[in-house]
Amino acid sequence: TGAVLTLEALPAGHALARPVWVWLPPGYDAEPQRRYPVLYLHDGQNVFDARAAGAEWGVDEAAQRLVLAGEVQPFIVVAVPSGRDRLHELTPTRGGLHARFLGGGLAGYGAWRLDARKPEIDRRCRTRPEPVHTAVGGSSLGGIASLWLALHRADRVGAALVVSPSVWWDGFLPRRDVRATPPPAPRPRLWLDMGAHEGEGIFTESRALRDALAAQGWAGSRLAYVE
Repeated sequence: TGAVLTLEALPAGHALARPVWVWLPPGYDAEPQRRYPVLYLHDGQNVFDARAAGAEWGVDEAAQRLVLAGEVQPFIVVAVPSGRDRLHELTPTRGGLHARFLGGGLAGYGAWRLDARKPEIDRRCRTRPEPVHTAVGGSSLGGIASLWLALHRADRVGAALVVSPSVWWDGFLPRRDVRATPPPAPRPRLWLDMGAHEGEGIFTESRALRDALAAQGWAGSRLAYVE
């Protein structure tokens, strides 16, 4: 739905090079002087097209509907597909289940996304490049990656969509990381949610993560929490 551009793969020092897809909001071509905030989404193969992964988020349909209805300001969506090393790329530390300890590549992957791809997208599209106009988002491992980038890369990111994050990763790392990390100034805006079918007792840990954020000063419009 709408205009979706494909940007070719770029060489990557810390991540597998891959193309990305860019959704442009209604009216983009009609207002050549206007610039737009950007939402960067992990697991981009699931974002726009069910043919890529068997199911999709329907982000293009939802964004088109909300923008045309005037419920949100127009914005750009950048969908970055997962590489073959998804677990490595989307986790900040080594961890896992059943003695399979993998991961830990998020800092390098984040640098590729935010320090290489983002400036290129800012050059090629009419973005508002400042952190306050830049959000990241994802679910599961993409959820903990988005939270980590908001905490540790606030020089580039001003908001995060943290959808049913893998709160169990590496001994409940997300909660421990929130407690141990001095909050950026200003605090990024965070959306945190958890689905009821994610497993027994999952709300206990998602609420603990919410409470850790609140203890670090996230409140009001800076933190939304939904079950």
